[in-house]
Amino acid sequence: MGVEKIIVGVIQAIIAGIVVLPLAWLLMRVHLSLTLTDAIHFVLVALLSSWLFAAFGMVVGTVVSPQQISLVFTVAAGADDLFGCAYYPWATLHVIPWFQYAVLVNPLVYANEGFRLALTPQMPHMSPWLVYAALVGFSIFFTWAGLRKFESRALD
Repeated sequence: MGVEKIIVGVIQAIIAGIVVLPLAWLLMRVHLSLTLTDAIHFVLVALLSSWLFAAFGMVVGTVVSPQQISLVFTVAAGADDLFGCAYYPWATLHVIPWFQYAVLVNPLVYANEGFRLALTPQMPHMSPWLVYAALVGFSIFFTWAGLRKFESRALD
């Protein structure tokens, strides 16, 4: 039952991306010329990020009580925006080395760097191997933790 919830989360994320991406493209009027490699990177990062955050959502949903969930999302969304490399490439943090490595515990960094790799390959970004290894590693960890906690709560 828990795996199905993660799969539904992945499907919802993909549908949201299919809706939002063309709207963003129309609103920003940016010309993207993606090569086949860029398109493959984009699809892989989108699928892995969807899995990662669906599994992370299961962890949060099983650990946090329903009364506290809005507070958790408020705090997490703010921290993710500021420390998830959404507004700046990870490579530009080299001027603050300790901070550049501290943000690596945030899974959103790898999703953002992966999309940056696919959509703006001319900008500085992390190594693709590091992006993919981290997305897969975090996804496996959060899937394991989420399913484990889901089963223990289901038995209570």
